[in-house]
Amino acid sequence: MRINKYLAECGLASRRASEALVTDGRVKVNGKIVTSLSTTINAGDLVTVDGKRAEPIHKHIYIILNKPKGYITTTSDEKGRKTVMELLGNKYSGKRIFPVGRLDYDTEGLLLMTTDGDLCNRISHPRNEITKTYIAKVENEISEDELNKLRGGVVLDGVKTKHCRISLLDFDGRISRLEVVISEGRNRQVRRMFESIDREVVFLKRVGIGELKLGGLSRGEWRELKPTEIEYLQKV
Repeated sequence: MRINKYLAECGLASRRASEALVTDGRVKVNGKIVTSLSTTINAGDLVTVDGKRAEPIHKHIYIILNKPKGYITTTSDEKGRKTVMELLGNKYSGKRIFPVGRLDYDTEGLLLMTTDGDLCNRISHPRNEITKTYIAKVENEISEDELNKLRGGVVLDGVKTKHCRISLLDFDGRISRLEVVISEGRNRQVRRMFESIDREVVFLKRVGIGELKLGGLSRGEWRELKPTEIEYLQKV
């Protein structure tokens, strides 16, 4: 088994993040530091990361969380800001749980958390094009021509966004409320898409990832995924 996949199955991180552990020289196999991503782990090999033994997890944890604003999507923060890990309390203390992908500090809604690095890699990888559904509130009225421009793709950082689905849900005379469905996960993508047509997003909430929906979870609440939901994620 390739070393990045092995570390992901140990719940240390996604495959991509596991590669950084290797190239940074933090991984030893049978007492020797390895930095090559082509390293293969065989039965009986002793693998350590930062001096601690890394062993595959046989039963992974899968959680759906309604992230509030004001929390960062990471396991720790050197600036002392609140992280999504604090919302889980002490139930999973000592477990190597990490968030799947990211939600901005000011964005709320559906966030998956797991110990399954391989699953994290599949959901996050652009080639799988798993949809993410958001509810966005945007200042002022938006014309159909402007929405069509966003649907067809706009250029961010020199690369055009993929086609997406956007529906106007209502307009109260001041704020437009829209449903936005994208199949990418670029940095601050939804906010920046609207910035490209000179509109500011004043509220953004993710309500779905693929077929998974946020449901009735209140802000800050979480639950473990149902077996059918786990089965769905493992097939994407």
